[in-house]
Amino acid sequence: LHYVDWGNAEKPPLLLVHGGRDHSRSWDWVAADLRRDFHVIAPDLRGHGDSAWAVGSAYSMIDYVLDVAALLKALDLFPITMIAHSLGASVALQYAGVYPEHVDRLVAVEGLGPPPGLGKPASASARMAQWIREMQGLARRHPRRYASLLEAVTRMRDANPRLTADQALHLTRNGVFRDEDGTYAWKFDNFVRAVSPYLFNLEEAREIWGHITCPVLLVRGDESWAPDPAVDGRANAFRRAEIMTIEGAAHWVHHDQLEVFLRGVRRFLGVG
Repeated sequence: LHYVDWGNAEKPPLLLVHGGRDHSRSWDWVAADLRRDFHVIAPDLRGHGDSAWAVGSAYSMIDYVLDVAALLKALDLFPITMIAHSLGASVALQYAGVYPEHVDRLVAVEGLGPPPGLGKPASASARMAQWIREMQGLARRHPRRYASLLEAVTRMRDANPRLTADQALHLTRNGVFRDEDGTYAWKFDNFVRAVSPYLFNLEEAREIWGHITCPVLLVRGDESWAPDPAVDGRANAFRRAEIMTIEGAAHWVHHDQLEVFLRGVRRFLGVG
């Protein structure tokens, strides 16, 4: 498991956990700001960034939670403050519910469930068959190659048009590798694309969230697909949750409205 250590080991530890098909350097702007007050660690989840691919893995939630638990134990980063996005936020919330005594504060950016359309309201056997087809298809699929870094940057901006040119270049440069033939491809394992046949179980998630004892800041963008947790009731599962909705931001809140995001996070962490 690869991770970036921003130094200041004498400061309280802070773990930054990225989302799916992303990488640790996605947090660089946040880390650069918070490194004055924290010892910042940003891992690449398995199959992402510069971490190893887990050959034959289904890249399930429990795998990611296990990796985070192993990293924190190996580095002895307790108690830990966590800021996490999307898939990473789901991982962080599950970790905090299993090990509430290890987490001091937690900022979860849009991590309360999968996007619409991934619920798969089909029978268990149909979902399993679909997952097997997806895995077999991914085994035959070659990673897309880009003739130039600029071409990959264009694809990055297509995914999030709110990115500035500098943001898109930075995220792409750290998210691709250059092959021997001069083409570029994304670092993440294609198999992370497969959707688990096991549905997101909201009741079990709520049970885990209910064990979290630290303050939690639930962040969402007002232009995102993520529903308001105050409206759909998910916020009620937490003992000590605060909701921050940021205007002019979609799913990548910390990229779309960085300064607003940092102000809210600093206030919540008590380092404003």
